[in-house]
Amino acid sequence: MTSRTELANAIRALSMDAVQKAKSGHPGAPMGMADIAEVLWNDYLQHNPNNPEWADRDRFILSNGHGSMLIYSLLHLTGYELSIDDLKSFRQLHSKTPGHPEYGYAPGIETTTGPLGQGIANGVGMAVAEKVLAAQFNRKGHDIVDHNTYVFMGDGCMMEGISHEVCSLAGTLGLGKLVAFYDDNGISIDGDVDGWFTDDTAARFESYGWQVIRHVDGHDSEEIKMAIDTARANIEQPTLICCKTIIGFGSPNKEGKEDCHGAPLGDDEIALTRARLGWTHGPFEIPANVYEGWSAKAKGAAAEQSWNDKFAAYAVAYPELAAEFERRMKGELPADFSVKAAAYITECQTRGDTIASRKASQNTLNTFGPLLPELLGGSADLAGSNLTLWSGANGISAEDASGNYLFYGVREFGMSAMMNGLALHKGFIPYGATFLMFMEYARNAVRMASLMKQRAIFVYTHDSIGLGEDGPTHQPVEQVASLRNTPNLETWRPCDTVESAVAWKSAVERADGPSALVFSRQNLPHQQRTAEQVANVARGGYILKECAGTPDVIVIATGSEVGLAMDAAAQIADKAVRVVSMPCAEVFCKQDAQYIESVLPAAVTARVAVEALHKDYWYKFVGLQGVIVGMDTFGESAPAADLMAHFGFTRDKVVNSINSLV
Repeated sequence: MTSRTELANAIRALSMDAVQKAKSGHPGAPMGMADIAEVLWNDYLQHNPNNPEWADRDRFILSNGHGSMLIYSLLHLTGYELSIDDLKSFRQLHSKTPGHPEYGYAPGIETTTGPLGQGIANGVGMAVAEKVLAAQFNRKGHDIVDHNTYVFMGDGCMMEGISHEVCSLAGTLGLGKLVAFYDDNGISIDGDVDGWFTDDTAARFESYGWQVIRHVDGHDSEEIKMAIDTARANIEQPTLICCKTIIGFGSPNKEGKEDCHGAPLGDDEIALTRARLGWTHGPFEIPANVYEGWSAKAKGAAAEQSWNDKFAAYAVAYPELAAEFERRMKGELPADFSVKAAAYITECQTRGDTIASRKASQNTLNTFGPLLPELLGGSADLAGSNLTLWSGANGISAEDASGNYLFYGVREFGMSAMMNGLALHKGFIPYGATFLMFMEYARNAVRMASLMKQRAIFVYTHDSIGLGEDGPTHQPVEQVASLRNTPNLETWRPCDTVESAVAWKSAVERADGPSALVFSRQNLPHQQRTAEQVANVARGGYILKECAGTPDVIVIATGSEVGLAMDAAAQIADKAVRVVSMPCAEVFCKQDAQYIESVLPAAVTARVAVEALHKDYWYKFVGLQGVIVGMDTFGESAPAADLMAHFGFTRDKVVNSINSLV
């Protein structure tokens, strides 16, 4: 029988060989964590290489994603479709094995990691998903949702502030199926961390309400097994297993040093390491007995078949629940959602309410929420301002996880990264809210949702200087431009109840990426539309006010400034003025050329853009010869009306801008 040491050494060998061939990478962490990974993956991890999407698989996350050769080695050795040639292509263009694990590149990669701390945050989100799904779907004698989330994390993840945010909440929520392994090797890029990281990490996690298992020798398989058994036995608390390891384990001259953290070992050192480990095989050579010792195909197929049998019995006992579970895990929407959502949009147009778009958002949730049991909402301690609580929202707690709403506390970054974990797990459409200004705290998680093309809905209220007296610290200026410039993200800034409902419908129906919904604090006037105009809102930009013949000038506006643009256009009798509402520029730019030309004819170069946010984004639509009524400074503290007048968001300013062009 192949020894555990030999199995772990296969990881070390593949990792140092791939990094050496690529001439870049991080061999230290994979070599140091190989023994922990061997025990977890061979003795505990519930997964099936034949079907990486099996619903009840355990989730494994490498939060310290720079050690990516660890997970690539594991996937290859256990039987996933990741060949030895894929490992030889490590860090090369179009390979399945990029420098950091990227979701969607190789089967078995549960999330993109690399920005430290976000992997554990995704893991907390996945553990929440497991707990909530279990509460919603499991019935006595039928535990169809019953899996664990395992996370590897290093000193860097611990130092990042996001780990404090999410691990604190994980303890409060009692996520007993979450097990994190702390790779305590004491080394980061700059050297021995004692010079800048002296936290009592174990005590910190104990204060969060975690079970903490201290002083585990990360190179002793029996100690690792005992720790995992203890973790799995406690289903009331998440567990942190503190593993003392040696970075670059096996390298005679570089183990335990920062030299092996982020650079190849070198041919000479690799030869010495092979000799020390007793690994007599050449680069990328894995003997048959090692492959046999690692293969999880038969065991994984049996585990999934056992679950399939349980699910079949569940489907007989609870056919409607079983069908609903399958629908949600596939990411399919209820069959009647689109029709009922469209009817609500028509109702909004008929009612014609003049309210804040944040209130219009809440009204939409009150309608869409009962149609979408997969909606899982939340707010970063601003529910009363963001208006994310709807009539059917029920809070999730450690004692009762059957609800659909998370109180995230003041944790904008943690909330957003947890939402990504919820989306990646499947079974939910997560939405979470904060003030638009505080998107800045969460910026990288929004970027990661966009990079991974996940259906997460980021709700941002108090969207401009129009929020008033709270002043420039709370008044967003440049944030929407940043969101709009993020690939794969669709940013909606609606002008009234109709556009708000369309924004929500678009975000819910969009399966290939995230959406940002940007809402006002202040009331916004209802806009009159024909049925055709209502339909065109979903195209991201449309003609709201048409003129006779070819327009002399086109005014483009979004959100709270659409009403201002309409007022200004109504004052001009001697020119043909078209007003275009553009609630989502990204969606508009995806329309066919004929439609774009019909809304913004290239021949009409006299254009004005109006938005109480940073002006630079709008040059792409108005050109250098156009006029932009926007912001290029920070705001001030004053009532909203005074601020709008002070910064030039007035009817007269827009009228003068129009007249200056024609």
